[in-house]
Amino acid sequence: MIETIYFARDRDRGVAGTTLWFVEEVGELVRAIRRQERGNLEEEFADVYAWLATLASLHGIDLQRTGAAKYRDGCPRCTNTPCSCP
Repeated sequence: MIETIYFARDRDRGVAGTTLWFVEEVGELVRAIRRQERGNLEEEFADVYAWLATLASLHGIDLQRTGAAKYRDGCPRCTNTPCSCP
């Protein structure tokens, strides 16, 4: 979904420029967490997810598919759900 909406603009901006936008959004999320701005958290988490998905897309990676594949069997280290790593 994010790729369909933004890929052309993000491709034109390039990885470096897109990374700067991502980092800015992470900063906004951290600020909302530190200030305990509960009402703002959903929006900031969504923004960070969108920019992360965009960066993955610029590298030819489907974030949803790779995340599902990595965690399909539970924790990648111990393979348990929930994780039982020490």
